Formats: sequence, structure tokens, C-alpha cells
Amino acid sequence: MSKTHVVILPAPAQGHVTPLMELSHRLVDHGFEVTFVNTEMQHARVLRALPAGSGTAAIGGIHLASIPDGLANDEDRSDLNKLTDSCHRHMPGNLERLVAEMEAAGRPKVKWFVGDLTAGFCFEVVRKLGIRVASLWPASAACLATLLNIPKLIEEGLIGDHGWPERDETLQLCPGMPPLQTSLMPWMDKTGVPIAHPAVFEVSSRINKFTDIAEVVVCNSFHEAEAGALKLFPNILPIGPLFADGELRKPVGHFLPEDERCITWLDARPDRSVVYVAFGSMAIFAPRQFEELAVGLELTGRPFLWVVRPDFTLGLDKAWLHEFRQRVAGKGMIVSWCSQQQVLAHRAVACFVSHCGWNSTMEGVRNGVPFLCWPYFCDQFLNRSYITSVWRTGLPVAPDADGIITREELRGKVEQVVGDAEIRERARLFKDAARRCISPGGSSYENFESFLKLLSE
Repeated sequence: MSKTHVVILPAPAQGHVTPLMELSHRLVDHGFEVTFVNTEMQHARVLRALPAGSGTAAIGGIHLASIPDGLANDEDRSDLNKLTDSCHRHMPGNLERLVAEMEAAGRPKVKWFVGDLTAGFCFEVVRKLGIRVASLWPASAACLATLLNIPKLIEEGLIGDHGWPERDETLQLCPGMPPLQTSLMPWMDKTGVPIAHPAVFEVSSRINKFTDIAEVVVCNSFHEAEAGALKLFPNILPIGPLFADGELRKPVGHFLPEDERCITWLDARPDRSVVYVAFGSMAIFAPRQFEELAVGLELTGRPFLWVVRPDFTLGLDKAWLHEFRQRVAGKGMIVSWCSQQQVLAHRAVACFVSHCGWNSTMEGVRNGVPFLCWPYFCDQFLNRSYITSVWRTGLPVAPDADGIITREELRGKVEQVVGDAEIRERARLFKDAARRCISPGGSSYENFESFLKLLSE
């Protein structure tokens, strides 16, 4: 009997590729044939980041494929408006051609398409091919609930037709959901301006249509974390926290090579002593803010592991950075990327200074790590509200009058979060709840079993 062939498509961003790659590994483990489709640019980045000798045709049994995003090689993909608009116009047709090419080459007929909900503009063309459609929402259920309520928010005059806030208010869609300011909606940056206006807001506004096309929408969350949002939209099935494998060894589509030295470095540190600092794949810091962060970490007097991407800051004095690295060499380790799940699972980590992306949030929660929250844009403000106001497993950093998180603020908040026994205990309780959910009999476990049953039909 042939395996059911499933095609999986993420939006072209690291925070979307990771959970869909984790889901792909799980499906392969359950006997499905999986083809994972990235845009050509992200596909090339994933291949370059793999360890030497990994091969290029598959990752752990997952077939890797790519389609054009419609932009020229030298065009700026950090312009989210341009990228989103191009993907919207070009990816559906390119995906249709890829499916035809796979079947012409003798691959099994595609039975199911599991698409990132933010790439829902591909759903109609897939369904037209006779392929059934399911979707994974890679952010929080609360974020999805907010997008699904866009028509209501416009009707009530809280936001305008193009996503701009009409009134400066704090709203809560239902009990148990985090409070959210109208100036910090999931499609905005920290100044209250819509990100990549208008293309991203247009996609956000069409989420209702995308969810109607999909036969099921699963999300990387769990019931105890988001009981309010999941009660508001009971058709969203939480199957998280997602992870590729119990040993956290399988590659999950990282765009940068992992520096494996950091695990050995952590092994030599005492339990709950290390401050782990990582801001995801998109945050950019101005040189002044970068220096304040660096000196603040030094002033804590604690060992720290800091992920500094090659493009994390622009215009920084290289001599200053070299001198800083030498000064903290015995106390801190700076890497360009790492296996974050392995790091957060390590006994030596005391707290997580985080941008509060949803993958990072779920990884920290699953490992019982207290947070220091430093959001950058989009849904990260909503996730901060969960951590600081609902779950109370971390604290926020506060900018000064110039919008800078100072070295003194960072040092003080690190000491506060690490020294707070109540935060540590709540983080431990959430860790236990998350692990119960993904264990046999747990709610996420049962939802995943139902999802597998549907894909097997």
C-alpha cells in the first residue's frame, strides 16, 4: 500500500518554516510521504545551513522542493510589502506547476496539502487540483482570533479599513486572552504603524476566507496555555508545543548553520546560571541599542549565551565589538545561530531574554524557562502579554524616554526574573502542563491523532 503524499508549504520566513518542518518530521514518522516546498531563496538557505554531507534531496525522509517567489535574485526580500505581494501573485501558479511536474516524474499523486495559513492565497488553486486542504497556524491561537475579528474591530471603530488604529485603547476579546493595545496589533510594529502596509494587512484580512477553505486548522499551542482563545474558536485544534523529535536532533529548516559548540559550553556551566539571549531571525538593532544590550549582559556578572546573527546590527564599530568579545571571553559566548530547542532544554539556562516570537515562546514554556520579554514587532507584543500578564512566567523590559532599553534596565530585570521564585514555580507548572498535553491521553496528543486520521482518509 503506497504512502499518503502530503505537500507542505510555509510562508517564506524562519518562524514559519520551523513549525511546519517539525510537523513534517512527525508526519514522516507516522508513515506519510512528505514534500516540503520553500521559495527558491529560502530553500537555498536551508541547504547551505545543513551540516556537510547531509545531502540535498531530503531531510530525515522529507523531500525538499522549491518554487519561485516572483522576485528577482537581487531584489530586497526584507521589504515585506514587496515580498508578500509577489508571493500572493506568483506562488499559486508556481505551486500548481510543481505538483504537475512531480506527478509527471512518477511521484505519488498528492492527496493532501498542509499550508501555512498565512500562505492561504495558495489554497484555492490546490483545491482546484482535487487536493484536500489542511492548514497549520504557526502563531498563537490568540493572534489568529485577533485576525479573525478584524471585521468586527473595523465595525466597532477600533481600527480603520487599512489596519491603522482609530482609537488608542486596550482590548481583550474574551476572558483568559491577553490584553492588547490597538496600537500594537499583530500586523504592526512598535510605533503603531502597520508592517509592510498594505499587503500584510490584506493577507491578515483574508484569514477568515482561508480558514473556511481548509478542512481543519491546527496550531502550535496547547489548551492550558490558551484556554480562552481556543474556547472562542473551538475549531482551531492545538497540537503543540511542536518539536521534531524527542532528542531534538533533527534539522528543522534553519536558515543559518548551528554553532554546536554552545552545548558543550553550557555543559560546563552550573545549573540555572546562564542568561540565554536571542531575538529570532528578523529583529535589527541600532548600534546604540546593541551596545547597551552588550554592556548590560556584562554587568549582570552572569554567564550568557547570546545569538548575534550576521545582520543583527548595522553600522556597529567593529573595533568596539572585538574589544567587547575579548573582555567577556571568560564569561559569555556569542554565536551566530544555535539549536534553540537544545539550548532551552539545557539544565544550565536560568532565563531567556527573548523577542517573544511564538516558536521561542512555546520552546521556553515547554522547558520551564522564565522570560525577559523584549518584543520587536507583529504578534510578539501579544505573546509578551501572555507571558507577563496571563501566565506570569516572565517580566517585560521598559524603554527609557529615548526608546532605549538601557544597560541598567537589562541588568536589573535579569536579576529580578532570575531571583523570583514565584515566576520560576509558575514556569515549572506550565512546563508540566505542556508536557501532559503532548503525552498519550493529553489534549494536544489526541488532537494530533485526529489530524493523522483525517490525513489518512
